Amino acid sequence: MFHFDYDATGQLLAEEVPLQKIAAELGTPTYVYAEATLTRHFRVYDQAFSAHSHLVCYAVKANTSGALLSLFASMGGGADIVSGGELFRALRAGVPTDRIVFSGVGKTAEEMQEALDAGILSFNVESEPELLLLDQVARARGVQAPVALRVNPNVDAKTHPYIATGLKESKFGVPITEGRRLAELVVRSPGLRLTGLDCHIGSQLTKLGPTLEALDSVLALADELRGAGHPLEHVDIGGGLGITYSGETPPHPDELGQAVTAKMKGRPELLILEPGRVIVGNAGILLSRVLYVKETKDRTFLVLDAAMNDLIRPSLYQAHHEIWPVERHPERGNFTVDVVGPICESGDTFAKARTLPRLLAGELVAILSAGAYGFSMASTYNSRRRAAEVLVSGDRFCAIRARETYESLVAGETLPPWQRGA
Repeated sequence: MFHFDYDATGQLLAEEVPLQKIAAELGTPTYVYAEATLTRHFRVYDQAFSAHSHLVCYAVKANTSGALLSLFASMGGGADIVSGGELFRALRAGVPTDRIVFSGVGKTAEEMQEALDAGILSFNVESEPELLLLDQVARARGVQAPVALRVNPNVDAKTHPYIATGLKESKFGVPITEGRRLAELVVRSPGLRLTGLDCHIGSQLTKLGPTLEALDSVLALADELRGAGHPLEHVDIGGGLGITYSGETPPHPDELGQAVTAKMKGRPELLILEPGRVIVGNAGILLSRVLYVKETKDRTFLVLDAAMNDLIRPSLYQAHHEIWPVERHPERGNFTVDVVGPICESGDTFAKARTLPRLLAGELVAILSAGAYGFSMASTYNSRRRAAEVLVSGDRFCAIRARETYESLVAGETLPPWQRGA
């Protein structure tokens, strides 16, 4: 459900709050999230799998805001993390440790120690060297690490190459043909305890087939391991369900839930899910102001105060994001523009040759579907301060992250002693 819409006067609202009001009080660029959408999306996804015992571990990388993590934890959710920093964020937001799974191909010994000390539910281990290091770290701390092998089923997710993770050439997971051998290695390792299997084939998935094909492979391996005397506590099928950016028709969570739980019927394993984009993607917009309308002989540029450092998806993935005026003026008609930011890169472009309602300098726009991989991928390139973040609930709103200051840009920097005359 989408909670960004126009009122009778042509003003764009987030739930019941005019975006004009947020911009006036907090400036731009600013990320704005609708709590009603976040809540609705989490509940719909969670309920879609109600036919089988399951745990929704929200993929923190999609949007790391503490207010969102806290909201999902209050609804029974956990966290899928990929770094020590994300572990810190999840714990700070109140996510119970027994609802946290740790993914990622490059876990360090320090991160392993932190996660072991926290007592997380599972390490999704992605290579044999990682297994050996985790065993060493766990034994040194006198504990056993709960391990789920992340297997790579060599399934084409039919998505952008940068976010496809289940092909044999991918860096993620271990070949599923190696699953039995590595499971035996886990069982023989004093510092490890085999608890599950994990699989994640990619992001922005718009078809059910690849996910179900991967699940079949994982369940076949689970049955093989059970036959060898290694029953599993859980099966983790990752996330990746897509959203509509522009014309895509991804499956509804209910379709995915029905198909997956049908395959899990009668099985003893807990089902773990790692949704991210499908929960937060369409729950957020990037609010920006038009700085200039620059006209040349060949084209017209709409120059915004937001840039690729704020939302890199269009530059990185050539991703499409709808762009709406915050105030409608239908009498002006439309124009065709390149929507760009101020950064000194030709790639700092949100849209090329896009037909939009005619806008003037100083007016506001909303870049839609920016709740996932927006702020979490933001940077301070060109020494630009990262945007503020706002959560809206009904007719209320709150800055859940203050805009960065110039001082925070240089926090942690120092001059070497020879430059200070020391």
